[in-house]
Amino acid sequence: MTYLRDVGALARKDLLLELRAKETLPAMLLFVVAMLTIFHFALPSGSSDAATLGLLWSALVLTALLGLTRAFVAEREQGMFDALVLAPCDRSAIWLGKSLSVLAFLVCAEAVALPAFALFFSGVDARTVAAVALADLGICTVGTLFGAMAVAGRARELLLPLLFLPAAIPIVVGGVGGYLWFLALYDVLFAVLAWATFEYVVAET
Repeated sequence: MTYLRDVGALARKDLLLELRAKETLPAMLLFVVAMLTIFHFALPSGSSDAATLGLLWSALVLTALLGLTRAFVAEREQGMFDALVLAPCDRSAIWLGKSLSVLAFLVCAEAVALPAFALFFSGVDARTVAAVALADLGICTVGTLFGAMAVAGRARELLLPLLFLPAAIPIVVGGVGGYLWFLALYDVLFAVLAWATFEYVVAET
């Protein structure tokens, strides 16, 4: 119960900060709608469903990257990352709390992106929605781990994309192909890996 209470407090802190600052979510919404609009006018008419789905997944992954880049900004700018790590709670609770807050931002962005995609292109079926939901879990768990690794670096804005984008390739492949079992396996495998290694990652930052 204490662990879940710590996770909830950390996630709530990030959500309250966003409600006050309104920096991350508006940027994600504007970015994903702008990308889909550009794709709508740039893609030739009569393009295949696979091509349009590929553009959707590219937009979602890059939007998630924007949110992940901001995940540890508050702690970094206020010099509170070390204090957060030294807090009397399990360090994996930091990872899970951050993952949940990033997930909330990403779901809000997708609540706008998926209807926009349906309007611009060929609609969204239930399998695509399920694939997006599964992909969100993998994106947030892996991305939060890499965000913690990048936060201490000088070139953090460059390091995070270099770490995250290769790891996101299987998510795009699974999403475009509609391989729900593959996305679920990815989620389980990398969630366990991120949970097990986060303590050691932050100990080195």
